[in-house]
Amino acid sequence: MSAYFITGTDTEIGKTFVTCTLLHAARARGLTAVGMKPVAAGAEMIGGELINEDAARLRDAGSFDPGLTLLNPYCLSSPIAPHIAAAEEGVRIEAHRILEAFGALTRQAEVVLVEGVGGFRVPLAAGYDTADLACDLALPVILVVGMRLGCINHALLTAEAIQGRGLRLAGWIANQVDPAMLRFQENLDALRLRMEAPLLGVVPFQPGGEAASAAASVSLPA
Repeated sequence: MSAYFITGTDTEIGKTFVTCTLLHAARARGLTAVGMKPVAAGAEMIGGELINEDAARLRDAGSFDPGLTLLNPYCLSSPIAPHIAAAEEGVRIEAHRILEAFGALTRQAEVVLVEGVGGFRVPLAAGYDTADLACDLALPVILVVGMRLGCINHALLTAEAIQGRGLRLAGWIANQVDPAMLRFQENLDALRLRMEAPLLGVVPFQPGGEAASAAASVSLPA
């Protein structure tokens, strides 16, 4: 079994899309792979279940449906910062519940990809954030870099934060979120020169694209 924590340089940089492409890439290698979204904020009631769109996409991209209790232990209604949504909804986000769900998934799949919330240090509760969660899971980290103006600074600061927590940055993926980005290749080259981790893929801009079709552009760490 192999597992990774997927984080991003910011929110809305295609982290879920890239996680789905990695799931499809793993499945193409003949591996059973599932995604996990420990905490999600923003959901609607569908068929009697509170479902977050990102969690649903991960479920669809995986080899099987493990059930939302394991895939998405904390699903909050409001599309706002999770610690604020949890407080408003009377929910206490606790690490042990997430770790138990993760443990169950590792017994069912060969690859488990745990997608964080927004960037690397998003508060989840008082004195606890997504960086703390990554440490509790003790997983190597894959960083999704949203390729747009400012991405070099955001990527390098996030990489420093990951390594500062004693976590291994297993690799990074460049996701072209801005099709009009000036000097895309020059920015990519600058990151390749400065990031102390391998580039695992470059995902081209795909408005409304299917993650399965982009799977060939990424790979899991060797």
